[in-house]
Amino acid sequence: MSQIQEDMELSTLDERSQMTTSSPSVVIISGLSGSGKSTAMRSLEDLGFFCIDNLPVPLLPRVLELTATGEERSYAFVVDTRERRFLHDAGKIIEELRQSGVDVQVVFLEASDTILMQRYSETRRRHPLSGEGTVRDGIEAERELLEPLKELADVLIDTTKHTVHTLKALIQELVSEVSEPTLTLTILSFGFKYGIPTECDLIQDVRFLPNPYFVEGLRSRTGLERDVSDYVLGFDVARDYLDKLLDLMDFTFPLYKREGKTYLTLGIGCTGGKHRSVAIGEEMARRLRSRGLRVNVRHRDRLRTVNIKQDES
Repeated sequence: MSQIQEDMELSTLDERSQMTTSSPSVVIISGLSGSGKSTAMRSLEDLGFFCIDNLPVPLLPRVLELTATGEERSYAFVVDTRERRFLHDAGKIIEELRQSGVDVQVVFLEASDTILMQRYSETRRRHPLSGEGTVRDGIEAERELLEPLKELADVLIDTTKHTVHTLKALIQELVSEVSEPTLTLTILSFGFKYGIPTECDLIQDVRFLPNPYFVEGLRSRTGLERDVSDYVLGFDVARDYLDKLLDLMDFTFPLYKREGKTYLTLGIGCTGGKHRSVAIGEEMARRLRSRGLRVNVRHRDRLRTVNIKQDES
C-alpha cells in the first residue's frame, strides 16, 4: 500500500501513490469525521467527477451499472462510518470491481485527535459515534472501525496541517492524470447606472473610454455591432487598456487556480452597459479564448431601452 503522509510536504513511498486511470475510474474517499472528506469530494466534483456522499458499499457496483454511458467516466464516492453496517464488505467489493476492470483508488483522510476535536469545537457538531460520551470517545471508536478500510488505502493523507484550500489543491494534484482542473471565466458587461452585479469577483470600469452614445448613428446600437466595436477599439487607449488587462489576467489566473477557484466572474462596466463595456468584453473574451481559456460572456444591460435624455453606455 502506497502512502502520502503530510507535513505540508509529500513523501511518496510507492509509485502507486499516483492515481492512475482506466475506464471507468473510481475514487473512494474515506476517513475520520472532520478530516476533510467533504472538501475532498467537492474538489473532485469541480474536476467533473460524478460524486455521491455516504454511499453504502454494496450499492457501489449498482451505481456504476446504472450510470454507465459507454464513455470513460470518473466517479467519487464517500464511504465512512455513517453506513458502518456495510464496512466489512468494502474489501471484497473493491477487489471484485478491480477484477472486473474498474480502476478503484482508495483515499483515506485522517488528522490528529487534537485537531479533530478542535474542528468539532469550532463547528459545534456532535461526533456521530460519541453517543453519551465525549468527542474523543467518538474519534477513538471511529479509528477502530475504519482501520480495515485504512489498510486498503492507496493514498493516506494527514490533514492536520492543511487548510481547506491546500487540501483541495492536493486532491486535485493527485488526480491530475484523471482531469486537469480548469478555471472558467465569465465576462459580465453591465451599466453602472443599473447597479454593480453582486456575482462579480473583479470589477473593471471603462467609462474613461470615448463614448459611442454621443456619436451620430451609434446611440441606439450596441457593442456587439461592428460599427460600435470598431469605434470603441479604434482608440489607442482602448487597445493599451486591453493589453494591460490581459497581462493582469495572465498573472492572476494561475493564482486563482492555485487557490482552488474553478469559476471567476469579471465585471466590465460603463455607464449604461450597451456600448463600451460590451465591445471591450467581447474583445477580451476573444483574446483569452485564443490562449485556450474557457470563457463565457454575458451582457446584462445590453437590451435596456436607451434614455436619450441621459448619458448612456
